[in-house]
Amino acid sequence: MDFKGFDHPDQRSGGGTRSVKVMIAGGFGTGKTTMVRSVSDIKPLTTEETLTQASADIDHLIGVADKQETTVSLDFGKIGINDELVLYLFGTPGQERFWFLWNGLFKGALGAVVLVDTRRLASSFRAIEEMERQDVPFVIALNVFPDSKEHPIEEIRDALDISPHTPIVTCDAQDRNSSRDVLIALIRHLKKRSAAALEPR
Repeated sequence: MDFKGFDHPDQRSGGGTRSVKVMIAGGFGTGKTTMVRSVSDIKPLTTEETLTQASADIDHLIGVADKQETTVSLDFGKIGINDELVLYLFGTPGQERFWFLWNGLFKGALGAVVLVDTRRLASSFRAIEEMERQDVPFVIALNVFPDSKEHPIEEIRDALDISPHTPIVTCDAQDRNSSRDVLIALIRHLKKRSAAALEPR
């Protein structure tokens, strides 16, 4: 597995390809591992462990009662957006007891996707706060589950208390094309921010 350049978002390899480190974050059970698995061009590295009865009082399963495994360190995948851009994907652990790992994972990240389950908005508050604290540009991806209800985007924006400049998109984390569209939305957001920063004031 090639990790070359993952900590240097603007580094180009010998063939002229730019590699970018992207975080896939969100609350417990929002679909981070699923997204990395569905979209990765390589067999993803995952660190999932089986949920046990011993963790029942720690990993709150409200809304995700069928969940049987959980990420305890990180997920890693890789996708080529085109001939010039490769994204290295790092999925964060969702449970509070593993949040101490986030600081190291965010090193060198150019942007992030925050996955949100609209049935449990509060589960992603911590991830959004972390993006803002670390000043990492991000997009919100509303992962659609079978029993998810539709909500107006601006209603979601208000509930999450995020800037009007932060894109919100819907997706199915199980679907490769849908997950890829989310990553493209992030790249467009990063380009727009970069262009705005270069405008004369």
